[in-house]
Amino acid sequence: MPLLEVKNLRKSFRVKDSLGRTTGKLAAVDDISFNLAQGETLGLVGESGCGKSTTGKLIMQLLQADAGQVIFSGTELTKLSAKQMRPYRRQMQMIFQDPFSSLNPRMTISSILAEPLKIHRLVPSNQINDRIIELLEKVGLNADHEQRYPHEFSGGQRQRIGIARALAVEPQLIIADEPVSALDLSVQAQILNLLQSFQQEHNLSYLFIAHDLAVIEHVSDQIAVMYLGKIVELTSAAELYKNPRHPYTEALLNAVPIPDPNQPRPVALSGEIPSPVNPPSGCYFHPRCPYASDMCKQQEPQLQKLGIGDKHLVACHYSEKVGRYLLQR
Repeated sequence: MPLLEVKNLRKSFRVKDSLGRTTGKLAAVDDISFNLAQGETLGLVGESGCGKSTTGKLIMQLLQADAGQVIFSGTELTKLSAKQMRPYRRQMQMIFQDPFSSLNPRMTISSILAEPLKIHRLVPSNQINDRIIELLEKVGLNADHEQRYPHEFSGGQRQRIGIARALAVEPQLIIADEPVSALDLSVQAQILNLLQSFQQEHNLSYLFIAHDLAVIEHVSDQIAVMYLGKIVELTSAAELYKNPRHPYTEALLNAVPIPDPNQPRPVALSGEIPSPVNPPSGCYFHPRCPYASDMCKQQEPQLQKLGIGDKHLVACHYSEKVGRYLLQR
């Protein structure tokens, strides 16, 4: 049984004008489904605004879904009250994208790390300080950092504190919402290595949200590609990079920089990103797709297996043609 099952999840937000009147509806997450096994990492990738972060918040029950199910360790979370949800807060933790705004600027690092330990009553009060020091050392910080405030640290150090806070309650699942996007490349590598070492040590599962396929490649067992609130391709990381079958995935792979001046330039996507408030008819990607036909404008493709027994799912009418413009990596 998977640790996490997401089934037909939907979430929309009302769009209002300057007078507060509802003028439309924005479908941030539109009927997505996936599974995540214990000890594995699912990479959720796509452009900004495609619904990745909203998906993470829906799983954590920080937002209430309009429809669908979030099943964690056999329990349907969307039907639980706030009180019933509390035990699962310990088993599911989130690392937020902004390592500064996610930390209370008025609390010391010691107070920030002690808070979840006290709430969940995991450590006797006389052992909390020892546990804080242990957590800091685990993420590569010093014991004397515990009395400092968040503004006294660099971005990479603040992200390490966020990771320490997530690890404090010994969770089974961590949702990492673009945890390295705001960091320098050298610091990104340190944080990714840190997350992977914790996964091996504690058999953690990760939902790793990012817009950078170069980052996702090194941490994921499976990858789900999102576009305008929908999953358009879902398969193993190795298969996705070797054999992408959706034109949007192909475009994302071509956007990954390659350190070779002789490498041919990728075919740029045409057109603008459609408005999620008023998405195109048929396939949402057809205005930018080099393979699109009239059928794509009229008929929305469903996410389905490429073949019998195949675990590669794609939502495209012309998946067999995709790869014509893929650069050799």
